[in-house]
Amino acid sequence: MVGIHRHARRAPRIASLLLLALATLAAAANAQANGVVERGAYLVKITACNDCHTPFKMGAKGPEPDMAKMLSGHPQNLVMPPAPAAQGPWVWHGGATNTAFAGPWGVSYAPNLTPDPDTGLGNWTEEQFVKALRSGRHMGSGRPILPPMPWPMYSNMNEADLKAVYAYLKSIPAIRNAAPASMPAPPPGS
Repeated sequence: MVGIHRHARRAPRIASLLLLALATLAAAANAQANGVVERGAYLVKITACNDCHTPFKMGAKGPEPDMAKMLSGHPQNLVMPPAPAAQGPWVWHGGATNTAFAGPWGVSYAPNLTPDPDTGLGNWTEEQFVKALRSGRHMGSGRPILPPMPWPMYSNMNEADLKAVYAYLKSIPAIRNAAPASMPAPPPGS
């Protein structure tokens, strides 16, 4: 009976040690995840994602990204007129919000990169995101991603960095904004 009683007293200590070990592992995993998100935030900043995916507004010193709409893409309520014709050395144009572009490729609008499930990347998987930036195809297998999106440059990022960008984009506030679909130029002669 004494032996059973001694083991019963150890059970709470063992359970406490197991809980402490699990909490330590969870904290380490959380710290690692936070490190990945921080790396993604850094990469989004240095690769200038906000320059096209965050609508510009007029600031005290001129146009600047409207961070209240960070990475939400071309404003859904801003209907652009037809693009001006390319003339001389000016072969492409950009809208005042810096989210709409026209050139020989057609008309492109910066899409919503926030995790909104209906209008942004909310339903994208990490695999689709990585594949899109590697292949230049929407969701990794859809329509071509049009200029001026520099996906060929981003395709050179290593897998860990692309996954970090994805993790960061999934961590930012979701903004409901359905950017218009880009319109590739018709084939020559059509």
